[in-house]
This record gives sequence, structure tokens and C-alpha cells, in this order.
Amino acid sequence: MFEFVKSWYERKFSDPHSVTLLLVICAVVSLLYFVGSLIIPVLVAIVVAYLLEWPVQRLALLGFSRLMASTLVMLCFSGIAIASFFGIVPVLWQQTSNLLQEAPHMLEQGKSFLMQLPHQYPELITEIQIKTVVGTVENKFIEFGQVILSVSLTSLKDIVALLIYLILVPLLVFFMLKDKQELVGGIGRLLPDQRRLISQVWLEMNQQIMNYIRGKVIEILIVGGASFITFTLFELRYAALLGVLVGCSVLIPFVGAALVTIPVAAVALFQFGVSPEFWYIIIAYSIIQALDGNVLVPLLFSEAVDLNPVYIIVAVLFFGGLWGFWGVFFAIPLASLVRALLNAWSMQPQEIKA
Repeated sequence: MFEFVKSWYERKFSDPHSVTLLLVICAVVSLLYFVGSLIIPVLVAIVVAYLLEWPVQRLALLGFSRLMASTLVMLCFSGIAIASFFGIVPVLWQQTSNLLQEAPHMLEQGKSFLMQLPHQYPELITEIQIKTVVGTVENKFIEFGQVILSVSLTSLKDIVALLIYLILVPLLVFFMLKDKQELVGGIGRLLPDQRRLISQVWLEMNQQIMNYIRGKVIEILIVGGASFITFTLFELRYAALLGVLVGCSVLIPFVGAALVTIPVAAVALFQFGVSPEFWYIIIAYSIIQALDGNVLVPLLFSEAVDLNPVYIIVAVLFFGGLWGFWGVFFAIPLASLVRALLNAWSMQPQEIKA
């Protein structure tokens, strides 16, 4: 066994480029794990910079300087962000407030609906099972209310942090866009000379991450917008809030669509009951999810969807457990990064030196 491990180590890490790549990966992972919460503004800025890099590149090809292109893109992005904030956030806040006020009544109505099931289907469901489910739901609802209360009590601290982010993040994004070459060059000077594999992995992942972030934002806008229009046409209450939830659900592959089905179905059931309108909404929502998974995702993420769904779900669970929201957001590119690393290390030393 020892000889096998020794032989494997000598075969995979006899080249200094492999060792350098391993050390850099360990350093980056350790940095994110131990101080990731302290550099959240930097992570947000990196994501936004990747999103805006494409229009900056297009303007640069038209003859604009890097400074002018970055300035124009940042002004447009800031204007759109401010208009969206003041146009959408008040509506979402009002609908969320109304939904929380009606939640106890919705819970009671759902309880009454469930208690009728044992009489309608006695051979499938017992009253004890329904009471167990209702008790669990009520406990979870109480826990959720306590979480909302605790969040509201600490909102002042969060507002201060948000104001700081609103100042720091745009500045970071602007300088990341304007001074991209200098920043990349500075990081390159910190790395050892034996970095051929690092360059190989970077070239493979850099464009893929940029495409992924841009594609994910487009997917959120399309799925959320289509859901909002559909819910509005069916006159479903809280259409804007539910549309945003459906759009944001695409951040969690496979799992997000299943989770957001619960509030959509609950609101539709509370408003229409078990009627044709309820089933129309469920069918329309299912069609949106099917088109997203089978048409939109393959178009936007042609490289990423080459990953097996099992690998994607494992990546969501693993990286989400490590880094929370950002781990979930980058689950697919991180899984692709792992694949790129394995491909690089699977090369024989003579292939690396070629």
C-alpha cells in the first residue's frame, strides 16, 4: 500500500508545476474558509466585475480606452441598479408585508384542507398522520417568525453594513475593470515561476466563469420575468414577490425549483382553492421550469451542463456547506474547476513539459 501511494505521488507530483498548483489551491481555499466573511465586499465586486467585463471588452474593441469604457459601463450599470432598486424594492416590501400578515390565515386554511383528507381518502391517509404534519408545519412557522423577529432587531447593523457596501463595492468594481491588467499582473508576480499548470487552469476557467455569471444573471431575469408575467395574467396575488423568488431559485440547481414551488402553490391554493385556476397556475409554472431546464440552461451554459447532475448536486451541498450562498452560487464553476484540476493532474509529467 505504501509503495502504491509513493508511486502515485511521484507520478502526479514529481513536476514542480503540479506542486505549485496544489499549494496555490490550498492557500486560496484556506483564505476563503477562514476570512471569507471578512472579504464579502471583495467577492461581490469580483462577481459584478466579471459581469461587466464583457461590455467593457466590446467598447474597447470599438476604440474606447479602458478608462472610458469602464466609466461608461459603470454609469449605465449604476443607473439601472438605482432605478431597479427604487422601482422594485418598495413593491416587494409591500407584498412581503401583506403576505406575512396573511400567513396565519393561510396556515389555518391549509390546516382545514389537510384535515379533510382522511375523510376523503381513509385508505391512504390517517388523521394521526395529518396531525403530525400540521404540528411540524406549525412549529416551523413559529421558528420562522422568531428568525424574522431576530433579523428585524439586528437590522440597524445590517443597514450600516449595506451602506458601506454600496460605497465600497462600486469603487472596487470600477478599479477592477479599469486596472484589470495591472491587478492580474501583480498577482502573477506573486506566484512562483513554475506555474504552467496554474496558467492552464486559469485560461480554462476565466472565460467560463465570466460566461457563467453573465448567463446566470440572464437566466434569473428571463425566468423571473416570465414567471411575473404569467402570475400577473392569472391575477395571482403577490406576483412580483413570487416572480422574484422563482427567478432567484435558479441560483440553486435542481433544488431551488422544488423549494419555490411551495410558496407558489400555497398562494395559489389560498386564493383560488382547488379550482381550475389553481391547476392552470401549477401547469404554467411547470412549463416555465421545464423550458428553463431543457432549453434555457443548455443555451446559456453549454459547457457547464456537461457535468453530470449528480456532480452538480454534490457540489451544491459541499461548497454550500463551506461558503454558504457563494458556495451555492459558484457550485457549477467550482465543480468545473475541480474537473479542470483533475485533468491537469492526470497529465503525465512529459505531457506537462511538452
